[in-house]
Amino acid sequence: SMLFEKGLDKILQKIGEESSELIIASKNEELDNFKNEAADLLFHFLVLLSEKQISLIDIVHVLQKRNNR
Repeated sequence: SMLFEKGLDKILQKIGEESSELIIASKNEELDNFKNEAADLLFHFLVLLSEKQISLIDIVHVLQKRNNR
């Protein structure tokens, strides 16, 4: 991905942008737009995890531990 070449700052910038876009899409009734923005945020989150060398299953384990409290 070109994001990896541009570095962590660019990945984080995209996460900020996509988060804002998802918030705005959440306020509207257009579900297809919401789904697209959710997919964009999830994609960039996964890119960030990869950049940090963390797997999605690592995050799932954190959530499972929280649920077992």
